[in-house]
Amino acid sequence: MYPSEDDKPKEECGVFGIYNPDKTAAAPDVYYGLCALQHRGQEACGIAVCDAFGPRGNITWHKDMGLVGEVFDADTLKGLPGNLGIGHVRYSTTGASTPENAQPMVLNYLKGTLALAHNGNITNAAALRRSLEESGTFFRSTTDSEVIACDIARERLCTSCAEDAILRTAKKLKGGYALVVMSPRKLIGVRDPLGLKPLCLGRRSDSYILASESCALDAVGADFVRDILPGEILTISGDGIKSDTRLIQKKKAHCIFEYIYFARLDSTLDGVNIYDARIRAGRALAASYPVEADLVTGVPDSGLAAAMGYAQASGLPFSLAFHKNSYVGRTFIKPTQKERESAVHLKLNVLASVVRNKRLVLIDDSIVRGTTIANLIGMLKKAGALEVHVRICSPPFLYPCYYGTDVPSNDQLIASGHTPEQICARIGADSLGYMKLEDLKQMTGELPLCKACFDSNYPV
Repeated sequence: MYPSEDDKPKEECGVFGIYNPDKTAAAPDVYYGLCALQHRGQEACGIAVCDAFGPRGNITWHKDMGLVGEVFDADTLKGLPGNLGIGHVRYSTTGASTPENAQPMVLNYLKGTLALAHNGNITNAAALRRSLEESGTFFRSTTDSEVIACDIARERLCTSCAEDAILRTAKKLKGGYALVVMSPRKLIGVRDPLGLKPLCLGRRSDSYILASESCALDAVGADFVRDILPGEILTISGDGIKSDTRLIQKKKAHCIFEYIYFARLDSTLDGVNIYDARIRAGRALAASYPVEADLVTGVPDSGLAAAMGYAQASGLPFSLAFHKNSYVGRTFIKPTQKERESAVHLKLNVLASVVRNKRLVLIDDSIVRGTTIANLIGMLKKAGALEVHVRICSPPFLYPCYYGTDVPSNDQLIASGHTPEQICARIGADSLGYMKLEDLKQMTGELPLCKACFDSNYPV
């Protein structure tokens, strides 16, 4: 948990994989892909590679705690030979933040080797783990990702190929997941049948890429081909691409928070451009909660596009009110409330000349505990803002998430025990407006959504 962002939900991780049939080294591509996905997880990262044309079982990997640029350098990447590779950036929602829980998970078993990177959360992981332990499996980590990898290895003993083993395991999994799996000859992508977690396919010349977001394809010069279908198992090998659709079902439930907060602004997920979605969110807020004000501003970075949408719809001018210090990063891990507040000031500083003697509309993506937004309002008013009217691009968080988003338990959710009017008073705002539940479709059109953290309608 990073106190400078203490009031934000966290995504579990991002995944990336590439197959270079021209024998180009995969590790540098995976590195750049992970850098583009760094926003999805900042605790740990890792890369695993192999030579699809060399001896079987030669998977090499490196993983550790820290950001991608901290864990890998030129020498480390040179030590990862092979044209086939997968990578992972992690924020922990299942399993502690420790080196042994870093991914990819690499297994050596009776029929060979495999490496797996996983985004999401498996709600029946405990039962699967018990079953594996009873059959003699020994676990090195506390993550559900290793449970998936070990179950695939067990099923592989009964099947003729890795894809069939993955299908047998996927049939048991409940929850949200996107997987990239590497065997010595194949790159395999898997997406949960509801489509809770994103995964897409890209192409660069004859190389194929799997990634959590399309922005990672851009980072390696690849073109977006399509989203992996919910429930699809896609295999990339020297024989080309093969799609298995046996897990596909009618019911879909894409995570709404990808569009509100998690995904990068330049990504497109399941046909919805993130920038456009957030502009539409701001427009919806302006229609629902107009107010007399002098300017509209947003909390960097995820509130800025929505603030522009609010300004466009309301006719009010848009302006930046905060300078974001991009170099603070992960260093301010502070235990006390006073140090938390100092970390907020170090990461965001008010542009006093912009806000002085102004009535502001402040747009943010969400309120979880209420601590960060209260600090920001206090900073704005101390700098001379006359009024701060807060507009939030999501409905109130009322329920925890079980599918890989770190939304805390009810007792830590300020909206669970307080009305919007009480929250407004607690955070020091002059007014407060949350996105209406029925207006979320303005962001994503007819895309079927999981909104369980707002309405308790859990799809699994």
